[in-house]
Amino acid sequence: MDSVEKFALSIMLVFGALIIGGLMAIGIMWSDKPGFLFALAAAIVVWISAFAVLFGKPKIYGVLLVLAGFLVAASITAVVT
Repeated sequence: MDSVEKFALSIMLVFGALIIGGLMAIGIMWSDKPGFLFALAAAIVVWISAFAVLFGKPKIYGVLLVLAGFLVAASITAVVT
């Protein structure tokens, strides 16, 4: 992995953590249990995807990222509605 890829990965991780952490905080603050649980599930899926990167499984990593995206969208939908 070259320096550009490391920088891109670090940006994705930091902003991903901020988004998911923010969604979890909103879920707690507004007592929105489904929104919090969807954000928590997204955080767990992203954490598991780190193992896919570690073991060099790009297809599994891609599937987990798509799943995390759907969970974040579900969390946002639950908070907004």
